[in-house]
Amino acid sequence: MAHYVVIGGGIVGLATAQRLLLDRPTATVTVVEKEDRVAAHQTGHNSGVIHAGVYYKPGSLKARLCKAGAASMVDFCAEHDIPVEVCGKLIVATDESELPRLRALHERSLANQLPVDYLTPEQAREYEPEVNCVAALRVSSTGIVDFSQVCTVLAQLVEKAGGNLRLGDRVRKLRPDGAGTVVKTTGGDLRADYLINCAGLYADRRNLVRGLIYPVPDPQFPFLGVHLTRMIDGSVHAGPNAVLALAREGYTWGRIRPRDVAETAAYPGMWRLARRHLKYGITEVHRSLSRKRFTASLARLVPAITEADLVRAGAGVRAQAIARDGTLVDDFLITRGHRQVHVLNAPSPAATSSLEIAKHIVAQLPE
Repeated sequence: MAHYVVIGGGIVGLATAQRLLLDRPTATVTVVEKEDRVAAHQTGHNSGVIHAGVYYKPGSLKARLCKAGAASMVDFCAEHDIPVEVCGKLIVATDESELPRLRALHERSLANQLPVDYLTPEQAREYEPEVNCVAALRVSSTGIVDFSQVCTVLAQLVEKAGGNLRLGDRVRKLRPDGAGTVVKTTGGDLRADYLINCAGLYADRRNLVRGLIYPVPDPQFPFLGVHLTRMIDGSVHAGPNAVLALAREGYTWGRIRPRDVAETAAYPGMWRLARRHLKYGITEVHRSLSRKRFTASLARLVPAITEADLVRAGAGVRAQAIARDGTLVDDFLITRGHRQVHVLNAPSPAATSSLEIAKHIVAQLPE
């Protein structure tokens, strides 16, 4: 009987554990999570958007798994009574200069076989009366959900199927052992026949925003720009900014871990990225520190938003891989070792795609 050890109790790790138990019911599955609860980091600090797959290169893992994952996630939530809403979203061009990029995004959406419509300003205001634009894309299959609730249900399903969930158990070291791997943790050693590493990181004005409003993204970066997202609880979140976190779990400016900063500073790819996009980085930092600048970015989308509308909320940290040449890894990056699978780059839309990522991971493991 094979023993599978999954590192990480976020949505990808839990979805992988559940898929293993569904596909291989005789297997032994253990999930090791260093925190005392599931979904403590990326999964519990994201925007709660079920992405449709608009932005991703046709044929890429992101494009394929996001489209399938959105449908899987909605079905999963319906099956397990998790609140979910397929509300759609607008991607808006606020200036004529953005129209070529919006049209290119429309073409990419059609290539990805997604339900999208190219709208005039008047048509866009039928969905979002307060929106400012010269044209917009309406993506009808975008939804919203609380991914932390999804993780709670996944954890319950894993345990109900006989899986072992070890919370508050930190992985210290991996050691090859014959055909498998010894996983040394603070709670004792585990021997894994197969190891799956999913460790990850290692405004509230409802009448102004009915659904989700996104700007036309800059194709140079895998970020979507400052946007407005209605959450499943009815609140509206604004953000994010793309700034360097000074700790892997740095959810506030004041949280700094010298070791994390030193590792980042020592990596040559980080310096190449910084040299290449210094102006962009400075702009993002300024916007993070200035309520006025942040409000101005939002007001390009919805002019009625003022500084008084903004209430400080919690931040998230995106685990984004950077190649040694300074380029940002744009697709999911999942690599294989001897009886091991490592999920090395799974930023947005990983939560949307999690159930399909799990299938992809399990399919790479021999029976």
